[in-house]
Amino acid sequence: MTVQTTFDFDQMLSNAREAYGEELMKMADEGLDFVFTYSDNIAPSSAAGKLIKKYPDRCFNFGIAEANQVGASCGLALTGPPVFAQVFGPFLPLRAADQIHTDIAYNDVNVRLIGTHAGLTAGGGPTHNCVCDLALYRAIPNLTILVPADAGQCIKAIRASMEHQGPMIIRINRGGSPDVYADSNYEYQIGKGIETVPGDDCAIISTGSSVYWAMMAAKQLLNDNIHARVVDMHTIKPLDTELIMKCARETGTILTIEEHSINGGLGSAVADVLCERGFTGSFSKMGLPDEFALLGDPDKVYAHYGMSAEGIVSKVKEMI
Repeated sequence: MTVQTTFDFDQMLSNAREAYGEELMKMADEGLDFVFTYSDNIAPSSAAGKLIKKYPDRCFNFGIAEANQVGASCGLALTGPPVFAQVFGPFLPLRAADQIHTDIAYNDVNVRLIGTHAGLTAGGGPTHNCVCDLALYRAIPNLTILVPADAGQCIKAIRASMEHQGPMIIRINRGGSPDVYADSNYEYQIGKGIETVPGDDCAIISTGSSVYWAMMAAKQLLNDNIHARVVDMHTIKPLDTELIMKCARETGTILTIEEHSINGGLGSAVADVLCERGFTGSFSKMGLPDEFALLGDPDKVYAHYGMSAEGIVSKVKEMI
């Protein structure tokens, strides 16, 4: 069953980075027990800054020292309450890989690592592009990996994480992006993908901001009488293999799209599932190529690599 989305509307922008901070503030006001850590100046300049001002005793600043922050977050979690740790996304997997692996995952602690600025960035170039993180996270045991499609779903992920046992990555994008869901009246379950657009000619499995691009592509494909199913695979690990195989059986054509390298991300995860189960249909994955991406406005760079709605439409037509 599909859910109510913004499929028939133009872009309705919201910001997951602001939404998660506002939700943490609500949770603190409700009396929920958790700790918040942050690095650099990203959190104070966003909605999370209100949490820091109102509840300073539960908030800890580690400056520009991401590895220290992640390690200390493990120690704080071992004292009892879960820890939400906001880290600049490009530096989280690269500078703190050892701490994620050995401190957080190995000890299986309740730390929710919130990696911001996922995907490409306009100003920092390759050193600030967060496009290889999913490949690392997928290989580390015990890590649950969530990639919300929009700000509203980010709120659902934050709430759901309070009941979840074990370490978690919550990967959010760099700023404002279009809403996927018209409202919050839909079921969100960690590990279960969501069908946002029905269709039987092909299935576009996407995650994060790419869900909206896939939906706009599906809308354009209707002009050619092509009914593309769109799936929001908001949980990369554990992956909803049952939904993937359902799409494979019912459409025979699978395309994945993500703001990540084509190596090791959602596309690779879906390919593993299909190959292991003997899928003989058509499969392809879209993402950033195996190169250091061009520098420029992110939307223009994504379009350059064929990751716009128009690029997805062209790829689907080629496949079917």
